[in-house]
Amino acid sequence: MPNPETKLKLAAVLEELDMSRSAFYRMVARGKGPKLLKLPNGQIRVRRSDLDAWWIAQEQSTAA
Repeated sequence: MPNPETKLKLAAVLEELDMSRSAFYRMVARGKGPKLLKLPNGQIRVRRSDLDAWWIAQEQSTAA
């Protein structure tokens, strides 16, 4: 079972979402994406728990 505090690299998130980097950033800019963590070196990470919560929210919004 993955650790919920694992910080995923952007490439792993994009692969899981099957989404291009530009489409992902457009979604985030509209406030529709998972919470991002920006590291001091400028790299982006997403906590596993935040991505899982985002997936659940997406499922709930389509079921409503």
